[in-house]
Amino acid sequence: MRMRRMLEGPIRRWWHGEGKGGVILSPLAAPFSLLFRLGVGVRNRLYDAGILSTEYAPVPVISVGNLSVGGTGKTPVSRWLLELLRARGRRPALVSRGYGEDEILLHRRWNPDLPVVTAARRIDAVREAVALGADVCVVDDGFQHRALGRDLDLVLLSVEDPLPVRLLPRGPYRETTGSLRRAQLALVTFHGRDREGEALEVIHRVSRRRGVPRCMPFPFVPGAWQELDGSPTSEPEGRPLLVTSVARPEAVATMARRAGITPSGALAFPDHHRYRPADLAEIRKAAGSGSVVTTEKDAVKLAPHSTELPPTRVLTLVPAPDRGVERIVGEAVDQALEAGDRRRRGGGGG
Repeated sequence: MRMRRMLEGPIRRWWHGEGKGGVILSPLAAPFSLLFRLGVGVRNRLYDAGILSTEYAPVPVISVGNLSVGGTGKTPVSRWLLELLRARGRRPALVSRGYGEDEILLHRRWNPDLPVVTAARRIDAVREAVALGADVCVVDDGFQHRALGRDLDLVLLSVEDPLPVRLLPRGPYRETTGSLRRAQLALVTFHGRDREGEALEVIHRVSRRRGVPRCMPFPFVPGAWQELDGSPTSEPEGRPLLVTSVARPEAVATMARRAGITPSGALAFPDHHRYRPADLAEIRKAAGSGSVVTTEKDAVKLAPHSTELPPTRVLTLVPAPDRGVERIVGEAVDQALEAGDRRRRGGGGG
């Protein structure tokens, strides 16, 4: 874990072309990136040809996915879609592979009355969700999981990810932008409305590819401050320590500054990190007599240790699309619901 913590930041800086290591690492990684591209391409062609089968669920399925490794905002967008579906009178469920324990805990906190189901095979999770009363499923991180059929693929891109695309391990991408042809909509996410120009530039570059779906900007803004248990509270005083275990700690630092906070320093643990006693001791030492600011994903893991931590506030992240984007996504969701319901009435699905 310590090695991962040491490497995660430098690897991301290398992907973004920062530092001198890329001069050596990029040529070394290029053959592996090519092999990865070939493997992804063969797999997608097997699905396109029907050699690898896709199984449809007995209810409408909406996937929220991305092309890169982490940090595009799938979790808050999935929550936003669940709220949108509830407003339409549906009983949605959240389905995931369950790799990120923090994300599952967060979804269960946000929606304690809705099914939140995990399984390696998403179709199994969907069936369990249906047995629990769900009439539509939102799949968190489902774009590459083609064994499960979807009625809507919503793909997220981030202004933080470098273009042109470089596939793993040379860059953060799991697929090229050409894979967006499988999707119905793409959202370019960014933190703070002042970065919309960067999002529009990404949209311009991506949209030049033939066959890609409509791409739209999708901002996140700071929300209300919370305690570790999710209850509302006041903003922190002074200069708190910023503690994160997310894919993009620098984006959290930017959001904290937009919320009027100047951190005294930052402790960045690896994405999806499980906090241990030694980590809590490190946080206490770094914070000193001051307080701590963290994310919602971290809060669900730190909450059981609240008595061992300095005063801690949670910086929330709120989707803030304009009405036009919300309308277009809503129309796509309605079409997906109609298609899934029509399939169910016709006796289709697994």
